[in-house]
Amino acid sequence: MSIYLDNAATSFPKPEAVYRAVDNFLRNIGASSGRGAYRKALQADKIAFQTRKSLARLFNIQDASRIVFTANVTESLNLAMQGILKNGDHVVTTGMEHNAVWRCLKQLEKEKAITITAVPCSPEGYLEVEKLAAAIRPNTALVVLLHASNVTGTVMPIEQVGELTRQKNIPLLVDAAQTAGVYPIDVAAMRIDLLAFTGHKGLLGPTGTGGLYINEKYYINPLKFGGTGGESLRDDQPDNLPDRFEAGTPNLAGIAGLGAGVDYILNESVEKIRQYEMELTGYALDKFRSLTGVTMYGPLNASKQVGVISFNLPGLKPEQVAYLLDTKYDIMVRAGLHCAPLAHRTTGTIDRGTVRVGIGVFNTARDVDDLVLALKEIMRFNSSIS
Repeated sequence: MSIYLDNAATSFPKPEAVYRAVDNFLRNIGASSGRGAYRKALQADKIAFQTRKSLARLFNIQDASRIVFTANVTESLNLAMQGILKNGDHVVTTGMEHNAVWRCLKQLEKEKAITITAVPCSPEGYLEVEKLAAAIRPNTALVVLLHASNVTGTVMPIEQVGELTRQKNIPLLVDAAQTAGVYPIDVAAMRIDLLAFTGHKGLLGPTGTGGLYINEKYYINPLKFGGTGGESLRDDQPDNLPDRFEAGTPNLAGIAGLGAGVDYILNESVEKIRQYEMELTGYALDKFRSLTGVTMYGPLNASKQVGVISFNLPGLKPEQVAYLLDTKYDIMVRAGLHCAPLAHRTTGTIDRGTVRVGIGVFNTARDVDDLVLALKEIMRFNSSIS
């Protein structure tokens, strides 16, 4: 039986309700939202509205219209950074960021001459808020950082960073790719001004879905322009949300599935999901310690990380380990640099990358046991031929 342990990339399987919601939309509704007054179009409108409401409930967002749908967290981050930053602005980020943040910033460095300070983190991925505070300048226009690392799983101190940025009146953009749906997020309590999230990971939705929450204090330029289904006589993009940022026909089939995934999480409770994944991650960390010679990265403490464990085995490249796990044991993991070279420089693994296990809500202790048993066999075989 296949074992899927790449939930940090995309969660699988999805709740049955997600499959049903996508199928129902495609078979029985099929219309565009915001572009008709007939019954099926109104049903499509309701799906988008209800999904927005569910997301607002999950993240404690008071005005659901402040959530705009995107194709993924990468688009959300691009929308936020390109929409808010101006020529000559300064940005503070961290040495653990994914390329979804870093490449966008480097492009804006070329296009708008922004300056970037990447605050160094410890080899475990920890950020000291004092170092971030010291990096702030008079022209700092944005602080952007991930909520949890996709390489080490390390959870960042968002509450303390949010307190700092609110005091300084600097917008805080949080990349919640690894935490939305599996870790409690309260934009009000955490003082998050811009929350970028994706639908296909912890939110248990389809690929091609995501969103951005935008605090009402900030006026952001759109990333794309076009039809919104309303105010069609205007030559420019309308100002009202979410229309301002949702030009073109939305992915309603995906949004229907996303809504079902979020409702599943709300019914289970994100706190319960967090507790389960934390316990399973702790179990996995203990099992990994039984592997002689294994090198693990990150906090190695389930209470300080999400369900991401990166490791290397002696004498084997990460790609070799992943290949053997897949072809011989039908176990799926990720290998390489995970689109996060900054994090690999921080952890000292830039020369080889890591094998990454991504634990999800549908994984079990048996999955972990089978993985560790397979790794022990791989190590024994490699040792016998060395």
